[in-house]
Amino acid sequence: MARALPKVLLFDLGGVLVDWAGIGEVAKLTGGRMDIDAARRYWLGSTWVRGFETGKCSSADFCAGVVTDLGLPIAAEDFLRRFVSWDRGPLPGALELLDALRSRFTLACMSNNNPLHWERLKQPDIFGARFDHIFISYETGFMKPDSAAYEHVLASLECRPEEVLFFDDSPECVEGARAIGIRGYVVQGVQGVLQSLESEGIEPGIVMAAESVQRADQSQEVVS
Repeated sequence: MARALPKVLLFDLGGVLVDWAGIGEVAKLTGGRMDIDAARRYWLGSTWVRGFETGKCSSADFCAGVVTDLGLPIAAEDFLRRFVSWDRGPLPGALELLDALRSRFTLACMSNNNPLHWERLKQPDIFGARFDHIFISYETGFMKPDSAAYEHVLASLECRPEEVLFFDDSPECVEGARAIGIRGYVVQGVQGVLQSLESEGIEPGIVMAAESVQRADQSQEVVS
């Protein structure tokens, strides 16, 4: 029996639709004491990151806390400047993908995020006008992979877990979604989303996004 198409497509932002350099930059700042996976696990579990991205502490306290936690050889103010630059905007094909899917599905995003980065991304010409529902952790107070974050989304959307298809670059966050019955895919970038959609039998209407990603990949090859 063919699997029913979802009603809601739920997207993480960083690493899925947004060029987020943060985890690699955190690893670099530690001078090799952390690899990418260790930096990712630190970021997901850090008390300071969690406090900042659930609206419970200031950017100054967050930066000072991370610098102290990791023993970084930079001032908190320098870390703040770097942190702001780690969000590099939408990935190639991300906006086209959402535009191609909007007529067929309810689109939502659920992101562990903060006011410094979301202020730019929420502009109407970027993501602000492209999602039907937006769940940003510092606004909702709920953070992935806590089950309460997913339950909040389901309650707000008034839908069942099996009606939602979720895309995230974090295995822990996808496992959190799957634990309550949401179909989730671990993906890297827009191409990963396209491949996951194809495996779900969702192809029509995303040609524009696929071509955009292909053009971007070809441009990067020429540059390199």
